[in-house]
Amino acid sequence: MKKTVLLLALFFTISTLAQQIGDDTLGSWHMYFGTNKVSEKLSIHTEAQLRYYENGKNFNQLLLRTGLNYHINENAIATFGYGYIATDPTFEDFRILGIDAEVADSNIIEHRIFEQFILKNTVGQFKFEHRYRLEQRFINDKDFSGKDTQHRARYRLQVTYPLSKVFFLNFYDEIFLNLQDAVYGQNRLYGAIGANVFKNTSVQIGYLKNHFPSANFDRLQIGVFYNPDLRKKVKE
Repeated sequence: MKKTVLLLALFFTISTLAQQIGDDTLGSWHMYFGTNKVSEKLSIHTEAQLRYYENGKNFNQLLLRTGLNYHINENAIATFGYGYIATDPTFEDFRILGIDAEVADSNIIEHRIFEQFILKNTVGQFKFEHRYRLEQRFINDKDFSGKDTQHRARYRLQVTYPLSKVFFLNFYDEIFLNLQDAVYGQNRLYGAIGANVFKNTSVQIGYLKNHFPSANFDRLQIGVFYNPDLRKKVKE
């Protein structure tokens, strides 16, 4: 009964926040994340996100990311990766960078290199994850000359709490810090309900509050997480 009340309370909080704060329109992010184990120490990160200014329409951003994970141990992972991002030039992040939406008549293309370190720990039933990430952002820089390069640091604290063997709650807060110009970039606050659908597959539905220095965006998030062990297929 208590778990049911918690679920209902979270849904009510998400819907209330979405109606009361942020931009006028509730947008949506549709996401896939994968960790594909290929050896005892190595796995491949795969990720795809399609983001909209409105719920399921009005394109905002396409993000494709991949990387090689090195599992130091079960609680520490180092990653080196690459991301391809196509963004509507009217998006707030690029207005902050001084890119004129009227001048940019097509999507802003960004090639992104990133280095990442994850630490995990457990306190009681609460699972904590600390993610540290550095990014080198080549924005509309086709020849990687460095003329339009932005550097950024990110830190995310994520907390997961199991409600049962199937359902769980997931929360995180992530801050973005620019390593040039204005330091503060953005902050993302997220809360969700998740379900373990299969052994290696889970889904989450939640609410994201994306805060920029001069704008706030409310986003519904729907995520699929698929983490297969590819070593088993090789053995077969």
